Amino acid sequence: MAKDANYDGVEVMISNDKDTRDIQVLKKLEDKYQMPVLSFHAPVLLLTHFVWGTDPEVKLAKSAELARDMGADTVVVHPPFAIQKKYSTVFLPLVKALEERTGVKIAVENMFPWKIQGREAVAYKPSWQDITDITANITLDFSHAALSGLDSVETVRRLGEKVSHIHLCDGFGTKTKKGVEKDKIFDEHLPPGAGNQPVKETLRLLADSNWHGSIVSEINTRKYKTYEDKRVVLAEAVEFTRAIFSA
Repeated sequence: MAKDANYDGVEVMISNDKDTRDIQVLKKLEDKYQMPVLSFHAPVLLLTHFVWGTDPEVKLAKSAELARDMGADTVVVHPPFAIQKKYSTVFLPLVKALEERTGVKIAVENMFPWKIQGREAVAYKPSWQDITDITANITLDFSHAALSGLDSVETVRRLGEKVSHIHLCDGFGTKTKKGVEKDKIFDEHLPPGAGNQPVKETLRLLADSNWHGSIVSEINTRKYKTYEDKRVVLAEAVEFTRAIFSA
């Protein structure tokens, strides 16, 4: 589908599917479709708890090593969950050490607050501010920005070249009922332009700064029933982005 939708390459989400971490399989797929793996997403989701064991430090190190061996330049990782107390204390030094050892960018993704019984909970630690102050590489996800009230344009202006990776999508972050704003909603990952995030303005800011990072479509296509419907939505995201960077 990435080939059919005219992408330059793909980001592989390392998951319970063993093929996502098998370098021989991935190399064969690259050759078959002439579609390089440009980045990996570390197995940090709850559903990947047992991938490469349960030690998050090992998971991140193996992700960086796989990216290096594949010739990919970036690993996307989420901040530690707040309950991962040991990992939280070593996370930032580990990111720096792995970047130095492997030559791969460890781009920490902006996440969002969780709500438990109507109350906002601290789900991730270190804080986003601590991460952006210390790490060299950041992944900006527009859907997550919507959920956390993050100003994407201001984030790019503030962090500059630290924003080395983009997850292209959109979102509203809140819902309204009879004109009244309600609780946060789920992580939408809408096509760019379908939410209220300043996606076009943010990409324009990057384009004007001669930015050379990666833009990865991370769009929820579950509601589209056929292969062609999904392909069209993903192809439109490519066209949306290339129109901005070629202007």
